Amino acid sequence: MYLAAEKKAKIFKKHGKSEKDTGSTEGQIALFTYRINHLSSHLKNNRKDYNTERSLVKLVGKRRNLLDYLMKKDIEKYRILIKELGIRK
Repeated sequence: MYLAAEKKAKIFKKHGKSEKDTGSTEGQIALFTYRINHLSSHLKNNRKDYNTERSLVKLVGKRRNLLDYLMKKDIEKYRILIKELGIRK
């Protein structure tokens, strides 16, 4: 698999509360961002892979919902996370 357990724990440790706390909103957004970047690079080489394209669209929607939730809950955490992940310009 493209994402080892160590890499996943590292993502949650950096953006979440701890590496064991996989349910934090910030950690989930960071993980979705990593997966979106991975699928985007795959689609650059495989343009006709429509199943991956559909999965990418679903992931972007899930991340968007979590970002909206975080923005309503705590705008400062939202702004910091956006800058760290480089989602917005």
